[in-house]
Parts: sequence; structure tokens; C-alpha cells
Amino acid sequence: MKKKKHELMAPAGNMASFIAAVEAGADSIYFGLNKFNMRDSAKNFTLSDLKKMQEYNVKKYLTLNTIIYDNEIKKVEKLIKKVKGKIDAIICWDISIIKLCKKYKIPFHISTQASVSNSEEAKYYKKLGAKKITLARELSSKQIKKISKIVPVSCFCHGALCVSVSGRCFTSQFLHCKSANRGLCQHPCRKEYTITDEEGNKLKLKNNFIMSAKDLCTLPFIEKMKKAGIQEFKIEGRNRNPEYVKTVTEVYREALDKKLTKKRKDELLKKLKTVYNRKFSSGFYLGLPTSDDLTDIEGSNTKIAKKIIGKVTNYYKKINVAEMIIWTGKVKKGNNLIIIGNKTGVKELKIGRIESQHKEIKEGRKGQRIAFKSPLVRKNDYVYKKFRKKNF
Repeated sequence: MKKKKHELMAPAGNMASFIAAVEAGADSIYFGLNKFNMRDSAKNFTLSDLKKMQEYNVKKYLTLNTIIYDNEIKKVEKLIKKVKGKIDAIICWDISIIKLCKKYKIPFHISTQASVSNSEEAKYYKKLGAKKITLARELSSKQIKKISKIVPVSCFCHGALCVSVSGRCFTSQFLHCKSANRGLCQHPCRKEYTITDEEGNKLKLKNNFIMSAKDLCTLPFIEKMKKAGIQEFKIEGRNRNPEYVKTVTEVYREALDKKLTKKRKDELLKKLKTVYNRKFSSGFYLGLPTSDDLTDIEGSNTKIAKKIIGKVTNYYKKINVAEMIIWTGKVKKGNNLIIIGNKTGVKELKIGRIESQHKEIKEGRKGQRIAFKSPLVRKNDYVYKKFRKKNF
């Protein structure tokens, strides 16, 4: 099989997201186990999940990229010994983890937490044995091009941006005693703020979300990114839901494999807006961010939402029909459904003919079992109904 020129790396916080990423065309997937990663609040994976992952032809990168203390080094070493042979590389930046990777002959990539921003740093980590470096997010495409000539580089192409340097922030620690550097960030930066002086006078702001950056989106200038010498395009989002992973991975897979027309680029940008986003920014890639790169909303800007309505009770492979029990609401022809499961990943479909007890019906209601044509799903998969938010 011909090697792809640009590797696409997707995030996964659970098996449903992992499978969604594989089916959407990811070349590699990065994930965390229950400890020592920068998304400790994600569901993450267990060691037993690594065995399930072996069934899928995709590179698997384990993130061990938090601060490590002395009393944790032995625990980390035990973990590294257990994952050897089950992963393709470890993403890290702490020297103690790097030493353990070298000790057990496990390839390692340098995390963006190391803030590699220049050629000398790149040379240093390359000399240590790093196979790849995820560069600091604070670099322009021109700066990336220079470093990419020294060592294979990975850069974020889409997802959340942090206003602190490479995400090394103490605000969550000070306000909630939950350290971002230990994967426990509570995201206080995403909230709305008002400035008040000691006398109680309030400063009126044009935009009260003064620390909340828009999400990175490189799709509009993806050709420029390709020319920067980036080997691996990385999607942020281990805390995002499986349909986010599926949609974003599909979009960037197409964008990396083809030269998009303006019309197609606009269509894909519209598709990205159907999943979680805080509006879009070019980050540092095209120049220094300005106040225009701060969002003016809390939560997601998407107009599309989903609501759980039931569970799959059976699937008939010979006729491609799913049966479900409706827990709440109604299901009728034309409804858009999302079905999610740990073996299924994400399947989206528009309802056609609906049957109950082998008879066609106009709509299914709460408590009813209904059947409809569907791609392969599995018993106990959860069924969601898609809505435009204004219809809630």
C-alpha cells in the first residue's frame, strides 16, 4: 500500500471515538490511559482496551505528557513495561519518561507541552532519540518549515486553543485546585468575565470572554500547511464526542488527500460547523492572533445537537435492519439519527420506512419497538436524534 504523504492523527477518549476515527480515515490515533495524560477528565482507556485496539490497522500513540513527580516514576515504569509491543510510540516530554522509553526501546514523540519553538530545541530532542516532535502552537507556517527540515514534525490542524503558552496554565489550579498540567483543567478561561476595581467600579468590555480563544481551523489554508513540511496533522479533541471525531477526521482526510476547490472547501467548512466549535481562528500560523481570535460565546457555536432517544435491541445482518426500543420522544420518516457504540463507532442515517410488529407505521412512540434500514450497528448501541437547536 502506498504510504500517504501526510499522516492524519485523530484523538480518542473511548472506544466509540477510536473506531469512529479509524473508519473516518485516520492514520494514527492518540489516547490516554487512566493516568499521566493531559486529559485526565476524559474517559480514557484501560490496559485491556489495548488488546481490542490491535484488531485495527492504525498506528497507536499513547500520551504520557503530564508533569511527573518522584513518587510516580516507578508507577510509570510499570505502565511502560505493560504497554510495550501494544503501541507504536509514546507521546511525552518529561525527561524521566524519555529515559524509560529508551530503556525499554519504545519509540517516543515529543509532546507540544515541551513548547519546541526553534531549530536548536529540535536538534536536542532529535539527539535524544525522538522520532517526531509536536511543535509549539505558537509558531507560524514559515517557522515550522525551517524546523521540519531537521526532524519529522507534527502540528495541530484543528481543535481547541488555549491562551496560555502550549496550554501550560495555572488558572484552574488557583481557582479550583485542579492543575491543567496534571490533565485536570476545569477551563475557567471559557467563562464570561467582568473587570471590577477595588472600589467596585466595573469596566464594560466589548467582549467578556477575554481569555477564551476560538477553535483552530486550518482548512481554509490547508495547502499552505502542506507546503510547510508538516509530516503529521493532529486533531485536538480527546474530550470531544465520537461524532465530532468522525466529522473532523473525515474533513481533514479529504483535505490532505486532495487539492480542494473553493466550492468543496466551503462545503467542508460548513460540515465542520455542524459539530462542536467556538467559532474558528487561524491560530499563529498566518501571523500573531488578535482580539478577533477570541470567541464571544460560551459553549459551542454549532446549531446542531443530539438527544438520546433509545437503544438498539437487535440487528438483522441479512436484511440490514436495526430494531430499537424508544425511551423518549417520537421517531418518524425523515428523522436524522446517530447510533453510537464501542464496537460500532458512529453511524449516521436518515430514517426511511418504519415498521413495528412487521407492519409499516407513520411514527414510533415512547415504549415502542421499531425497525428500520440501517448500516451495521449492534445490540445495546445508543440511539440519538439530531436536532437544530432552535427546535429544542
